[in-house]
Amino acid sequence: MNADLQTPVSPMFTAVILAGSRPGDDPMAQAAGVASKALLRVDGQAMLARVARTLLSHPRTARLVVLAQEPDALASDGDCAWMREDPRTAFVTSGAGISHSILNLLEQGGAAFPVLLTTADNVLLDDAMIDSFLGGLAGADLAVAMVERRVLLARYPESRRTWLKFRGGWWSGANLFWLAGDKVMPLLAFWHGVEQDRKKGMKIVGAFGPMLLLGALFRMLTIHQAVGRAGRRFGLTARVVPMPQAEACIDVDKEEDRELADAILARRN
Repeated sequence: MNADLQTPVSPMFTAVILAGSRPGDDPMAQAAGVASKALLRVDGQAMLARVARTLLSHPRTARLVVLAQEPDALASDGDCAWMREDPRTAFVTSGAGISHSILNLLEQGGAAFPVLLTTADNVLLDDAMIDSFLGGLAGADLAVAMVERRVLLARYPESRRTWLKFRGGWWSGANLFWLAGDKVMPLLAFWHGVEQDRKKGMKIVGAFGPMLLLGALFRMLTIHQAVGRAGRRFGLTARVVPMPQAEACIDVDKEEDRELADAILARRN
């Protein structure tokens, strides 16, 4: 038998960058005099342009979609203008809420599965992080990348993150998500309802079950157990992918994050 036929072919994916703005004025964007946080300059380049270049240079990226409330303002920025000329790239107008926007994008054929989802402020993203994430999927319908607290503090003890506390570790999100196929659609529809519902707490309890939430609250579950059980409530194989790169959870939420990202990128260069 031909050896090539025995080698599994890694699937290509659609990369989606969330580049929208939160309601109200963004203080970082205002201070920098740019139209959107996605256009903040880090190491001399707009964050969106940097993340887009990283994704488009990866050999498994088939297509790139930028999702934002005002995509024309992003596409006309000097750092991002090249993206309009790339035939693999599309700028798409987002709707109300992240999950609703992603759901619409998928339902209307704007992105083909599988989808790798990230954010415009994930400026430290590189091929090693993407490969680590893809290597940890192991057949998941839905996966989320996370960094354990000890991994980050060993390299960047000055970095302040928001931590999810579970049995066996504290975790911070790494802004990488995997949507493998149609099985994720009911979860996205549910989460859109949560975003619109003022009584979110009870809706979440009803969907995931009180025992699961109590298990997470009192740290009786590891994060892997909690995410796995939550996925099964929706008929999904859901997985946390632990990232070995401390930089994976450093996004640009505040000025000290931007300064740290600047310093890290300067060292890389």
